[in-house]
Amino acid sequence: MTPKKKAEKSRQDKPQSLLQQLAAKPEKLFTGKFRQQYGALCFRYKEDETTIEILVVTSRDSGRWIIPKGWPMERKEPHEAAAIEAWEEAGVRGKVRKKPVGRYTYLKLLGDGDVVPCIVDIFQIEIKEAHDNFKERGERILAWVSPDEAARRVREVELKSLLVDFTPRGSRSQTLP
Repeated sequence: MTPKKKAEKSRQDKPQSLLQQLAAKPEKLFTGKFRQQYGALCFRYKEDETTIEILVVTSRDSGRWIIPKGWPMERKEPHEAAAIEAWEEAGVRGKVRKKPVGRYTYLKLLGDGDVVPCIVDIFQIEIKEAHDNFKERGERILAWVSPDEAARRVREVELKSLLVDFTPRGSRSQTLP
């Protein structure tokens, strides 16, 4: 094998970043193949009742900081799916707003190694209960932090913006799940 071919093979064997993988298949961005997810922006008021803290959790695969999120669920409204994700990933429940407070996009690495662009609609949940026993306990780290700190921890630029600017909205909510 020639040195040039060895170098090419070496480059091909190295893991590529999500952006590199997507750049190799730009048609994914332009074919309407975005996948939908629902996220939970979980917050609680501190003792002063004016300052809020936001819940961030680590992902199970890479350990990076995220908000609880997941795929649509059969026979569940989007805000209900977000509330279920908050419960399963972090053991928290509260008042969930039925309308999204924002959305962001990111690249999801699937189990088969494929990369897909995702749109995440975000639903605010004012947390009223936190439990130690939940489905993904021991698989994630949870942290209650200021909106600025939450924004510093997550990677997605659009999500950073939403977290920094987050102000709890409205009273049109429902306790779930």
